[in-house]
Amino acid sequence: MSISTSLLVYLLLNTIVILFQIALMVGMPWGSASMGGKFPGVYPKKMRIIAGVNVLVIFVFSLIVLTRSGLIFTNLMELSRILIWVVVLFCTAGTILNTITPSRIERIWAPVAAAQLLTGIIIALS
Repeated sequence: MSISTSLLVYLLLNTIVILFQIALMVGMPWGSASMGGKFPGVYPKKMRIIAGVNVLVIFVFSLIVLTRSGLIFTNLMELSRILIWVVVLFCTAGTILNTITPSRIERIWAPVAAAQLLTGIIIALS
């Protein structure tokens, strides 16, 4: 897979995850598909705040990937060589956790996280 394809796939998947987190944040009843299904239905207020934090973290990861790809903040390219591995570690954890979650519906995120991991590694090694 090329760097540009990896970048597009990674950003598309991040956009999907961000939209899902925003949906949780604004009260969509999809809690069973997140956090191990511990909060089925509409997230309580505290979890909605956490969903908002997740949006910010995933957005920052997108910025790191774009920087590592040389498309933005080229003056931070050297820093991105380190930070991209934080993204890869996060994707690794996400892949594992979404695979072993007790919530059957949440396992739909395992292939998403795995694809993010694969594309993140390709970008990290570029």
